[in-house]
Amino acid sequence: MKPDLKQIQVPIENEMAQFELKFRDSMKSKVKLLDHITNYIVKRKGKQMRPMFVFLTAGVCGGINDATHRGAALIELLHTATLVHDDVVDDANYRRGFFSVNALWKNKIAVLVGDYLLSRGLLLSVDNGDFKLLKIVSNAVKEMSEGELLQIAKARKLDITEEVYYEIIRQKTASLLASCCAVGASSTESTDETIEKMREFGEKVGMAFQIKDDLFDYGEDEIGKPVGIDIKEKKMTLPLIFALQKADWLEKTKIINLIRNHSENKKAVNQVISFVKKSGGLEYAKTIMDRYYIEALDILKTFPESAYKTSLEGLVSYTIERKK
Repeated sequence: MKPDLKQIQVPIENEMAQFELKFRDSMKSKVKLLDHITNYIVKRKGKQMRPMFVFLTAGVCGGINDATHRGAALIELLHTATLVHDDVVDDANYRRGFFSVNALWKNKIAVLVGDYLLSRGLLLSVDNGDFKLLKIVSNAVKEMSEGELLQIAKARKLDITEEVYYEIIRQKTASLLASCCAVGASSTESTDETIEKMREFGEKVGMAFQIKDDLFDYGEDEIGKPVGIDIKEKKMTLPLIFALQKADWLEKTKIINLIRNHSENKKAVNQVISFVKKSGGLEYAKTIMDRYYIEALDILKTFPESAYKTSLEGLVSYTIERKK
């Protein structure tokens, strides 16, 4: 049966409703312009999968408490700050189908809003003595920045190996989900062993999540990001890396030339997509994605049965089976 987000949220329905109010409260300011912008950010929120991972993990590890709520808000504040800054760096005018902060209020204000959200997250933890949670999330932000810079450095040469690709997505994407699950476990005062187990669980889910995202670039689902956007941005993803590994020198040179010099050309992008599909790149990526998915569920199996665990399993399935 297809996982449904409403059904998955049932054990944490009250917590998610409280979270929304607390998250709004954590962003409040005396500056009207800032309040106006943060209200805009809250209204265009996504599926809120990150707080769901925090609450469900805490439920599995012993129970949701005030520290869990603060941990979920901390992650959402810091992550929102990085998204606002990312849109400035990428000169992006849209985020989830809405105008980005920088598109509406320009770069200077967007950078300052990102800084404000970051400081609110730090103060939320410091004021409540949640230093362990702050360390987990701060480490994730560090990893995300390193992963992004590693990808930029490698994109210039278009020489990303499969090993480097895994390191990039581990840092860029998986580190955040890993921190969600580690924060959830840590908020319940679980043992270091349990926290590490949940961190590893989240990391594997994050790896599978990113590979799924990479597959959207090849139009495998009707809904999703624009087809070929990664190729246009010269991002080397797993299906393409695998296809290039299999190609002979001549074909490899031709494809790299198309990406390097003609990525704005729709016909060239379609040629690259066709090359990847013929080379079995999509099937290979799906195999690796499923491997991470199974490994994540194997870790979860070591925890006692509960409604939280069932929903967490459903949430993992949702990340793999989503259409956007």
